[in-house]
Amino acid sequence: MLWFSVVAGSISKNKLTSRLSTSVACVLLLVTTACSQGETKSAQSIEAVNVNNSVAASNNISTLRIGYVGSSEPTGPLGWAKKKGILDRELQKAGFKNITFARFPNGPDLNEALVAGQLDVGSLGDTPAIVLRARGQETRLLRITQFNTIAWLVAKKNGPRSLAELKGQKIATQKGSYMHRYLLGLLAEAKLAKDVKVVHLMTTEAKAALERGDVAAYATSSDLGPFLKSQGFPVIDSSANHQGLSGTSLVVATESFLAKQPSFPQKFNGILTEAAKDLKANSEEYYQYHAQITKYPVDIIKVSLPLKQISEEPLPAEGVKLLEGTKKFLVSQGLAKSDFKLTDWAAKE
Repeated sequence: MLWFSVVAGSISKNKLTSRLSTSVACVLLLVTTACSQGETKSAQSIEAVNVNNSVAASNNISTLRIGYVGSSEPTGPLGWAKKKGILDRELQKAGFKNITFARFPNGPDLNEALVAGQLDVGSLGDTPAIVLRARGQETRLLRITQFNTIAWLVAKKNGPRSLAELKGQKIATQKGSYMHRYLLGLLAEAKLAKDVKVVHLMTTEAKAALERGDVAAYATSSDLGPFLKSQGFPVIDSSANHQGLSGTSLVVATESFLAKQPSFPQKFNGILTEAAKDLKANSEEYYQYHAQITKYPVDIIKVSLPLKQISEEPLPAEGVKLLEGTKKFLVSQGLAKSDFKLTDWAAKE
């Protein structure tokens, strides 16, 4: 194994088997990563890592290997570029004969594949990408694809209705995700960090755990939050109420790949910029696609993903500011091993 542990460990439907204090849960950020959307399972990580092993072994530069955290297909500009044929068309012009995709339920698996040389490019959340870079792993930031992604704190029915009422309670979230970072920041801000138990629970298990009353609240993703609200679960808080606690989605590439393809950042960013503009121009079609992929109703997707969150440029100022704040938080809490400059991390076009 690499320094990452593959965090599979689904929690039993009858009880939560992981009972972590907030401080221990924080440490787990070092080995965990971004949230997954839609229906994903830990077993998929094995499938993803084993995708196109022959390609991974040969490292054929004419094949581009992309990993992403999410559902059956990528969403956002990357997914739209794939669906609309923009990705194939433009990358073939750049000399890539094949483009392969591997999906991962969360970031440890994707990060492990990057470090093992099984991927060239990864689409994932800010926390795992920062933690990986902070440990000296040779990646470069290509793009911020989305920023101000909202995390939600949803309570069980007939349960707490305020942060104060969470004292002495158990709260769950998916470890290492932007929702986890939001929860830790929220608890610190409310001075409740020592007064609650934070436990790991995959997003796919959240609704059932809340229904059983296994946890008092769940810190959840941008789309699951509004969906749970529509199902009658009370919302206690969201990252929209707190400066710097919302998430960003990133695209990174390995330095070894970029050494062989120095013009790739400019070409790839051009593709994603075109895709971002196209999905905004065809918003209803895009929302239908996103809903189909993630299995959430279209009205939920429209609430969870305002298109202003989708970046049309590689490094939007608002997104960079948010990313810098996330990095400083992770460093200050000892969750990122070392500090670094975002300008040094960003790939040069």
